[in-house]
Amino acid sequence: MASLSPSSPALELAAALRARELSASELLDACLGAVEELDGRLNAVVWRNDEDARAAAKEADRRLAGAGADAGGAGASPFLGVPMPIKDLTPVAGWPVSYGSNGAPVAASAESELVVDALARAGFVLCARTNTPEFGVLTVAENDRYGITRNPWDTERSPGGSSGGAAAAVAAGMFPIAHANDGGGSIRIPACYCGLVGFKPSRGRVPRLAQSWLGAVVEGVEARTVADAAAVLDATAGPDPCSWYNAPAPARAFTRELDAPPGPLRVGLMAQAPMGIPTDEQCVAGARAAAAVLEELGHAVEEVEVPTISEELIPSFITLTLGGFADFEGVDWAKVGPHIAIQRARASELGAYEYVLAARTLELLSRRETARWGRDFDVLVTPTSGILPPQAGAVLEAQYAAPDQPVLDVVRSVSFTAFGNVTGLPAVSLPLHWSEEGLPVGVQLTAGPWQDGALLGLAAQLEEARPWAARRPPAVAGSAR
Repeated sequence: MASLSPSSPALELAAALRARELSASELLDACLGAVEELDGRLNAVVWRNDEDARAAAKEADRRLAGAGADAGGAGASPFLGVPMPIKDLTPVAGWPVSYGSNGAPVAASAESELVVDALARAGFVLCARTNTPEFGVLTVAENDRYGITRNPWDTERSPGGSSGGAAAAVAAGMFPIAHANDGGGSIRIPACYCGLVGFKPSRGRVPRLAQSWLGAVVEGVEARTVADAAAVLDATAGPDPCSWYNAPAPARAFTRELDAPPGPLRVGLMAQAPMGIPTDEQCVAGARAAAAVLEELGHAVEEVEVPTISEELIPSFITLTLGGFADFEGVDWAKVGPHIAIQRARASELGAYEYVLAARTLELLSRRETARWGRDFDVLVTPTSGILPPQAGAVLEAQYAAPDQPVLDVVRSVSFTAFGNVTGLPAVSLPLHWSEEGLPVGVQLTAGPWQDGALLGLAAQLEEARPWAARRPPAVAGSAR
């Protein structure tokens, strides 16, 4: 594979496959070999499907070898032969899904989520599952069923959540890219902690069988480059004629936006979390450093205050997330963790009027705050998380100690991110800063309604100015559990 490896960007590997510089079977074996070598210390991959994956890789090789000038059907399958794991919250037909829980369904899923079908059409070889907190409700990938996932940059720390297993697997070099989703920061927070690109699309941009949390939950990937994230969005985005909600179709492919940097833009900078929630000084420094780069690139930066978390938002958003337990079928609720049991009980007692009132409150809040984009500023820059990666195991331990209370580190983690899910605005975490200890510190950029393409163009501009894709964690050491 020469200089190519499972830690290479997915688009580079796809191009090498089309050029027949390596085979899909060789690439899959390299990814599975990296899992064998590294996952015992990280615990990112919780289930594998090697036999079917190898058959899919052989089929990809057959298509690539017979494609001729079509180069493997690159137009329809731009990632043909590239391996990808799926997060253990998302159904895949014929695969088990555990939701990170001992109460998981016994039977395999009968139907795939729409994004899974789209990823398969794009040519990805779906091959494994990555760890997540139980039912995705914490900001760390820790649960009783599979244990603690650890951060490749420091195995004493968490890679975040809920897409923590996905981010750890990519950051460690097990896979070039991994499926993820995001209901309150679950793509962006792990990207922040693991030195990756975490793009959260607009509400309704990537179709789902049914909207979760009124469309606050969106699908995406943990990626090494902006180009990889943009290309996956091109492959998975709608509109979908059968969906209730759709983002408007883009004027052109998202990957084309990368060659057309926007600007000059008005950038709002908010480096401290609202409500007096403490923000780690190194996270503040990361946001301010990113703002300085944006000024160097010709954008105008002004300090602003936005209620990314507020007393108005929190209770209504919690009510919305409780309704999300309806997404999970075939669960034995007697076998779940104590915090999940309490939340599930609250969800079962939730009245229709209370749920509709919460949704209305959030929609009005969103309307009021979203109006600032394009009026007061074009893009908002903040830290992605208010904290550096927490100690591995600490968040779940704190949640079990007080199962009916929010964990402060969870609140601090989502103090900048959950706002994007409530409003449906596109947002991205970029690895633009590094702590004194050598840990990645993500910076979040949030754009206006439906401005996914413009945001990707700005992210690509920052990537060119401050490249990060070549940075890798130090040698992974220590015990995974």
